[in-house]
Amino acid sequence: MARATIEDVAARAGVSVATVDRVLNAGTTVRPLNAKRVEAAIRALNYHPDRLAARLARGREYRFCFVLPEGDNVFMKGLAHEIAAHTHHLAAERVEADVRHTDVFDAAALAATLDSIHGYDGVAVVALDHPRVREAVNGLIARGTEVVTLVSDVPGAARAHFVGIDNSAAGRTAATLMGRFLGGRKGKVGLIAGSLALRDHAERHFGFVQVMGQEYAGLSLLPLREERDSASRTGQATTDLLAANRDLIGLYNVGAGTDGIVAALRRVRPTHNLVVIAHELSDISRAALMDGTLSAVIAQDPGHEIRSAMRVLMARCDRQPILAAQERISIDIFLRDNLP
Repeated sequence: MARATIEDVAARAGVSVATVDRVLNAGTTVRPLNAKRVEAAIRALNYHPDRLAARLARGREYRFCFVLPEGDNVFMKGLAHEIAAHTHHLAAERVEADVRHTDVFDAAALAATLDSIHGYDGVAVVALDHPRVREAVNGLIARGTEVVTLVSDVPGAARAHFVGIDNSAAGRTAATLMGRFLGGRKGKVGLIAGSLALRDHAERHFGFVQVMGQEYAGLSLLPLREERDSASRTGQATTDLLAANRDLIGLYNVGAGTDGIVAALRRVRPTHNLVVIAHELSDISRAALMDGTLSAVIAQDPGHEIRSAMRVLMARCDRQPILAAQERISIDIFLRDNLP
């Protein structure tokens, strides 16, 4: 069966092709009765607009900018790699993507980076939940730029979409894994994060503490250490926690910097069984799962997130709906037994 065209929709609805185009692109000059006829025809014919053809017809090309953290965060480097890997696909879609790195832990620096962005149709940003960042995001939108947040959200901003996992659920999952791995043992659990100013870290921490407090009264949570996702700092924090707490039996790394934690544990080698749960799958976390240094890794697919951000930005620029089910990012749990 041939694919329905915009001309087929116009003929069935009894209107002009221009009217169908205005309905598809959220035009405000279409009479309500005609709009209903067009919408009914679209449903009856199962019509899906060819976004690329429409873009070519209008002579449109899109430029997107991805704002990612600077530093040694392995997962963020994975996001940058995925953007580069999709260059050929984007070119076929008449889309160009650039990457800018900045200090996302510094609200002023991140806001200044966003304020400096001009000439782009869409921006995807790993965001800090801060008023200055919120205003910078809203400023981009006011200048006609579509914005999605990536991995870490700023829910108070007028961004079009958040691309990432349910981080509260991820934190609760980590707590349940921790409690079950410890199997009724009593002792202390250490927590390390990048910064609670990052919404994803704050939500994971909240979910973890919530489950621990409700279900594992025999475990005592130590004060959170915020180490800016730095491998050297998380490694030192791990060494300090082990030296100061002989009854440390669990460690949860809320953010990045797992490389430093793994290096510290291999150097110190605790004499008792230490349950360690971290985020994101990398060569180092994979090896650490295999040798037992890490107990479990909670992950999200960087390729899915980049593809999702690109799809959402293109849909917004083309004035097309976002398919929520397609853009839902799943939480993956990896043990040494189910590594991909």
